[in-house]
Amino acid sequence: MVKIKAAAIVLAAGQGKRMKSALPKVLHPLAGKTMLSHVLALVKGLTLSPAFVIVGHQAEAVAKAAKEHNIETRLQNPPRGTGDAVLQAKADLRHFRGPVLILNGDTPLLREKTIRGLLNTHRKQGATLSLLTVKLADPGAYGRVIRREDGSIDRVVEYRDANAAERKVNEINTGVYICESTFLFKALDQVQPNNEQGEFYLTDIIGIASREGEKLVGLEADPEEVIGINSRADLALAEAAFQSRIHRAWMEKGVTLVDPSRIRIDAEVKIGAGSILHPGVSLEGTSKIGEAVMIYASRIKDSRIGKGVTIKDFCVIEDADIESGAVVGPFAHLRPGSVLRKGAKVGNFVEMKKSELGEGSKAGHLSYLGDATIGKRVNIGAGTITCNYDGHNKDRTIVEDDVFIGSDSQLIAPVKVGRGALIAAGTTVTKDVPRDALAISRIPQDNKAEWAKRRRNQKKKKK
Repeated sequence: MVKIKAAAIVLAAGQGKRMKSALPKVLHPLAGKTMLSHVLALVKGLTLSPAFVIVGHQAEAVAKAAKEHNIETRLQNPPRGTGDAVLQAKADLRHFRGPVLILNGDTPLLREKTIRGLLNTHRKQGATLSLLTVKLADPGAYGRVIRREDGSIDRVVEYRDANAAERKVNEINTGVYICESTFLFKALDQVQPNNEQGEFYLTDIIGIASREGEKLVGLEADPEEVIGINSRADLALAEAAFQSRIHRAWMEKGVTLVDPSRIRIDAEVKIGAGSILHPGVSLEGTSKIGEAVMIYASRIKDSRIGKGVTIKDFCVIEDADIESGAVVGPFAHLRPGSVLRKGAKVGNFVEMKKSELGEGSKAGHLSYLGDATIGKRVNIGAGTITCNYDGHNKDRTIVEDDVFIGSDSQLIAPVKVGRGALIAAGTTVTKDVPRDALAISRIPQDNKAEWAKRRRNQKKKKK
């Protein structure tokens, strides 16, 4: 693969009014990452340098997102169109000689191979200006690509400025360009705001290149890749397209998706071969799923799931580590910091937070385990609670190996239960329990003979 030296400019200064959102358009999420993050990952993957993001509306928030990718930003203020936005990088590129890739921050579905293909075409054909185009049955309000009779590109005209004949053209400009730096800024200096919006259009450089006899190249792309996202409806369509792409990729790698239309997988999720995802599964963030994992309708975010794990219905798992052979659910909630060791089991309506459940240990029903370290082969009875918070501080509970905790027990932290100990059902543990001891704290049972019968008789007399 030929390595091409090229710079990059990402346009991300727009407000995106049609999104009707307080959030900048390019920061809306798609498959677990912002739209801008997808575009910047593309730039980094192509190793383009130098690279700049042009910011404007809510510049600070957009600049923060760009910084996460170690890409510099330049401010456009006031907003005066796409041509003016590109000019904000002119000073930085004054000594650069070579092609400049210009992308929009709201085209997150672009593939690296598509841009690499455009760069290679630009180089091989010795073009001054190259652009991606697509043909649509209904091109809507996108800018039209106007060609000469010989098929060469003449210009791009914005829809609002196009005449009736031009609006019938179905080939549109995608807003993705590669332009030689020496021509780019010379041409932009010639652009005038002679349009309805009074803006400096980047597309005007196409007409300038044509008039000056520069070589123009147009490469047709897959329409799905260049979906411009301008509204919430567009965002939903893009999410569906991205999910379809992700689903196909994982199925090709040996993952079973029982009903892909009802499964959501974020872009940075990893899944091992032989795993099976049932309807209602949502895998989010940076989750890593091992091989041969069975997951029913559950939400998993930023978690690590080992080989052969089973996650039953309606679980919520966040920033947790689950080792091989463990079983979770149904209706379990593993909050951040939860760790299940090999073969551990967490069942119905069990909640864990910053706790470790040891190898082969079980918490089957209706329990809360917070700030606890639990050893191997421990049985946690139904209704057990680690009381970790006293209103001011959170303390830990330590349960060593081979402990049996009876139902409806409360362990008041800080407390330690020694290896092999037994906690009787209904016990409130307020002090450490020695190894192999029995802990029991109950009020002695007192059976009052015929008390219930006398009470019933009293009620009858009152009637």
